[in-house]
Amino acid sequence: MASKRILKELTQLWEDPPSSCSAGLVAEDIFHWQATIMGPPDTPYAGGVFPVTIYLPQEYPFRPPKVVFRTKVFHPNINSHGSICLDILLAEHWNPAWTISKVLCSILTDPNPDDPLVPEIAYMYKTDRSKYEATARFWTQKYAMG
Repeated sequence: MASKRILKELTQLWEDPPSSCSAGLVAEDIFHWQATIMGPPDTPYAGGVFPVTIYLPQEYPFRPPKVVFRTKVFHPNINSHGSICLDILLAEHWNPAWTISKVLCSILTDPNPDDPLVPEIAYMYKTDRSKYEATARFWTQKYAMG
């Protein structure tokens, strides 16, 4: 089941890619992908290019993928090692109807400061949004642009 679903999603990504991301296999391993997320417009990540690695479990789509950022990003749910903690990527919240494309497109647009991986960034997000956005823009320019 996993192989068929993964190949279907990959084909859809190639044939009708979302404007904000792209993905492909690593060494022809359907359970190991490389992807790129384009910083969404109207966010502090706009203009940035964020490479990520995706590991799909053998039980996919019944278990969520693991997504790791390969560049630094200032985000309450992404730590300095690129690990992500978002509800949609937790087994207890994962929905098999979701796709890799949906995951990639939502990571930067839907931060969740109420369940942070980096509490200091979440606190800034909640208490001083303009400082958070300025810092996130600075990191985007420093680490995710050319």
